[in-house]
Amino acid sequence: MFTGLIQALGTINYLGSQQLQVLCASAGSSVILQDLALGDSVAVDGVCLTVVEILQRGFVAMASPETLRRTTLGHQQLSNAFVNLETSLRVGSKLGGHFVTGHVDGTGCLQESVQTATSWEMSFTVPAGQIARYIVPKGSIAVNGVSLTVADCDRAGSWFKVAVIPHSFAETNLQYLKPGSLVNLEGDILGKYVEKFLGSGSNQSSAEMPALESPATDNGWDEISPAFLAEHGFL
Repeated sequence: MFTGLIQALGTINYLGSQQLQVLCASAGSSVILQDLALGDSVAVDGVCLTVVEILQRGFVAMASPETLRRTTLGHQQLSNAFVNLETSLRVGSKLGGHFVTGHVDGTGCLQESVQTATSWEMSFTVPAGQIARYIVPKGSIAVNGVSLTVADCDRAGSWFKVAVIPHSFAETNLQYLKPGSLVNLEGDILGKYVEKFLGSGSNQSSAEMPALESPATDNGWDEISPAFLAEHGFL
């Protein structure tokens, strides 16, 4: 689990079809390396990877074919490009962003980046399907692992805009994106669970679903429904 608050920038090199060498490239590298151990999880541009070798200035990680297919890490042009790095959340640590799992839903594309007096307004397009339905106004989204708030979006979620404060822009690889650049996107996990509870995202029939005891049998709650969620402040 991660927070979406980037700790350092790094660069990646491809050592083979599934091995990535990540070298820390910014002043915050000590945060990444100070107690890094084999088997640790590190988010690389928002992708949760497992450390299999520790280097003097970085580490080597494995990426499965599914990870390479679904994320920007499968594009060799990322070699020597800057990537965002964040170590996993520790119990008791501050949660300044939002819950980020590092399980990327897919990629989006930068449409434009415009500097304003207070921020950089960045607009992205999103392929229809798995990611778009989790994009809602004022909702959370991770872009290359950076925790951001959706400032605006269309009804379908196929386009959205975020406002990136100068600090986040300067400390992450968002500053290097150009129109047409691909980015890793992860929707808010809370939205995914709400969707699951409402049944809108399930293709399984009731006969295929495991039997669950109704909450009403234990504590008097009603079944989870849009009305229930609205009554309890979730919608």
